[in-house]
Amino acid sequence: MSHELTLNGRLWVLREEDGLFGDIDTDMIYHNAHLAVTDVDKMGQYAFGNLAGYKDFAALAKPGDIVLAGENFGSGSSRQHAVDCFRALGVLAVAAKSFGAIYKRNAINSGFPIVELPGLPDSLFNHFSDAVLDLENGVLTSGGTTYQGLPMSTVARDIYIAGGLFEYAEKMNGGNSA
Repeated sequence: MSHELTLNGRLWVLREEDGLFGDIDTDMIYHNAHLAVTDVDKMGQYAFGNLAGYKDFAALAKPGDIVLAGENFGSGSSRQHAVDCFRALGVLAVAAKSFGAIYKRNAINSGFPIVELPGLPDSLFNHFSDAVLDLENGVLTSGGTTYQGLPMSTVARDIYIAGGLFEYAEKMNGGNSA
């Protein structure tokens, strides 16, 4: 798996009536009815299966997509499935105005890239437009428009490049397994 710091993909802009879809909790991302699924490769089919207006996401998503959402993405439980379902579909990253604390930690620990875009105007980017997400600098560019968000922290970047927290710890330990 490549761990590029600049991602190019198609932008999935999650909107509801009044702007970017906010407060998408982990049950909307990955419904608890499917928690018995332990094979990450099979989790993708349930992504956003409980999110009004996006229940067809898993069928329409393509490898290389980037998800864009509003505030508090991934609030709620510590459901790792809500991170892994995107990886199963080949989604490159999630960018949002903000993230739930546990979701953010789970994404970082598993080496799944997220970028925070605080203050992002709701109508700045278009659905299914080509996009470039610069993880290191926290910049999203699409359709000639650029938005400066928060860069990945050094440790989040290093965990992502290593492929996850366990791989990062092994690398920091000089490759010696405990």
